[in-house]
Amino acid sequence: MIIGRRRPIRIGLSARIFHPEQGASGIKAKTLQVLEQSIAQWVMARGVLVLMVPSVVQDSALMRSNIRLRDYAEYLDDLILQGGADVSPLAYGEEPLRPEWGGDPVRDAYELELLQEFMEAGKPVLGICRGMQLINVAQGGTLYQDLPSQQSGNIAHEHGDFDRNVHSVSFAEGGMLARWFAGASGGSVVSIHHQGIKSFGRDVVVEASAEDQVVEALRWKGKSFVFGIQWHPEFHQQPGVDLLDCMPLLEAFLSAARR
Repeated sequence: MIIGRRRPIRIGLSARIFHPEQGASGIKAKTLQVLEQSIAQWVMARGVLVLMVPSVVQDSALMRSNIRLRDYAEYLDDLILQGGADVSPLAYGEEPLRPEWGGDPVRDAYELELLQEFMEAGKPVLGICRGMQLINVAQGGTLYQDLPSQQSGNIAHEHGDFDRNVHSVSFAEGGMLARWFAGASGGSVVSIHHQGIKSFGRDVVVEASAEDQVVEALRWKGKSFVFGIQWHPEFHQQPGVDLLDCMPLLEAFLSAARR
């Protein structure tokens, strides 16, 4: 142990949940909780500890302790809600317009509770893609279930190129992004989503948007740091592509934990 060395910040990363596939055997017949490698590496670039927070199922046959999500909120310094499956329309009072837009209600319940515990504890939260949408829903907001069919625009927010799909965003004048990025007006980002913000939740304000007015970043105006971005900073290290360097955002997030 080095005397005087500051303890590394402990970042909780919500789990992606893959449910058992019908008729499958082996590992595909099990429930998997995973993290996407790129997001963990992006955060760890600043010398922090990243720990995935598993869902806590109180009635599980495997339950062997009384650990709660609240215990993780007390132990960890920050929370990142990573991307993945759609937020279920049931979470904001709607029925899925198509079966494939039904999302994952199980993951929604787990992450909504996790988010609530961190907000109540006053711990910083950063939502990425789905995570941004979940923050809005947690505050009573709603989503477009499918941007291409529900909001006309000429920007592809999702494409078969996956992490190569890029479009520009503009920061809100006088917002936190403009401050963190030293007065920059925006930049190019990696976009992989077909859902989007429809109505804002309580005390939620826009921080960035695309040219077609789709919300690309938001902030909760409460006492603690709760911020969401629609793009994927973990995919911005691409050779030959001029993409927004999101380290100022990461530094702001980590600084909030140090305070």
